[in-house]
Amino acid sequence: MISRYGVKGTIELLISLIYTKLFHSKSRIIRLPFDIRNKKYIDLGERLTTGAGCRLEAFPLDNKITLHIGKDVQINDYVHITAMEEVRIGNNVLLASKIYISDCSHGSYAGNEDDSSPEVPPVQRKLVAKPVIIEDNVWLGEFVSVLPGVTIGKGTIVGANSVVTKSLPPFVIAVGTPAIPIKRFNVETERWEKTNPDGSFITN
Repeated sequence: MISRYGVKGTIELLISLIYTKLFHSKSRIIRLPFDIRNKKYIDLGERLTTGAGCRLEAFPLDNKITLHIGKDVQINDYVHITAMEEVRIGNNVLLASKIYISDCSHGSYAGNEDDSSPEVPPVQRKLVAKPVIIEDNVWLGEFVSVLPGVTIGKGTIVGANSVVTKSLPPFVIAVGTPAIPIKRFNVETERWEKTNPDGSFITN
C-alpha cells in the first residue's frame, strides 16, 4: 500500500477507511474530505467508492429521500451532486472527477410565462426542480455537467467537458455542449459505430 500511495497517502487512506466503517458501513470507501448535507435524505446504496472532496446534498421538497445511489457506484474526486426532487443513480455507474449533477436551478428559463426576471437576484429566484435519472452502467467523463430533467440511458458514455441538457438514449456515446450522441453500440456487430443525428448508423 505504501509503495502505491506513499506514507502520507497511506495514512489518509487508513483514516478514510476507519471513517467509512464508522459512519457509512455499507460503503466500500469514502475518501476524506467528504461533505454530506442532510444525510437522512440520501441513500448511498451499497459498496460506494468516492474520491476526495465530494459534496452530496439533499434539500427535499417533501420529507423523503431524494438522492438515491445504487450498488457498486464509483465517484471520483470533487463530484458535486444536489437533489431537491429526485436524483437517482443506477448500479455500476462510474463518475470521473469534477462532475456536477443537479435536479434543480435558481429560476425558470423555458421561454414561457413562468420565466424568472433578470431583475431579481439569482439567489432570490424560485427554485425549480425536475428529476435526474442515471441508469445502470453509465460512465460520465471529467467535468461533465448533468442538468435538471435529464435521463441518461443504460450503458451510455458521456465524454469529458460535456453538458447534458436533454435526455440520452441507452448504449450511445455522447459529447459536446449540449451533449449529442455520436456513436451507438450495434448489438449485431458488437461494435460502437458512428451515427447520424437521427440515431441511424452511418453507412460507408
